[in-house]
Amino acid sequence: MAYAQQQLGHAPAALLYLSMAQARQPRVRTWQQMATLAARHRLVGYPVTWQQELRVQAQRYYYPGLQALLGGAVVGAIWLLWRRGPRSAWLGYAAYVALLGAYLHLLRPAPVGLVAHSGAALMAGPSAGASWLSTAALGDRLLVLGRQDIWCRVEWQRKVAFVRASDLLVVE
Repeated sequence: MAYAQQQLGHAPAALLYLSMAQARQPRVRTWQQMATLAARHRLVGYPVTWQQELRVQAQRYYYPGLQALLGGAVVGAIWLLWRRGPRSAWLGYAAYVALLGAYLHLLRPAPVGLVAHSGAALMAGPSAGASWLSTAALGDRLLVLGRQDIWCRVEWQRKVAFVRASDLLVVE
């Protein structure tokens, strides 16, 4: 679908389909295709750096790694309960569970939003009366930090901005 939309000249739709594919199965090649298409249309939020490629690889192996760590936690707990492990073994298990928590918190995929309407206003606060920061282009990619009422808190140029949730398509 992304290729068809790209051939029809609908770059935002192509970026949406590529983003959905990237969220489902992260691949460096898909990311590079998204970045190339975005650069051609001068859109923001699609960095082409080695750090981004490393992030894509980490996202690719996030869920298999999580499954392995959770499986290890279950097997470890069963073994410790069955063998009535010593206190030091339980402390090691607690450290393992803490490592699992850090893995869950630090490496989880972050939701991103694609601007769905041209002329979407980026505001300094979650209100129509807040100061205007900029206007986002159709297809810009913004990191979603949270949601407040009808507003999405996003990262824009290394700052926090707010955009109406109806102007953003969130891809998780």
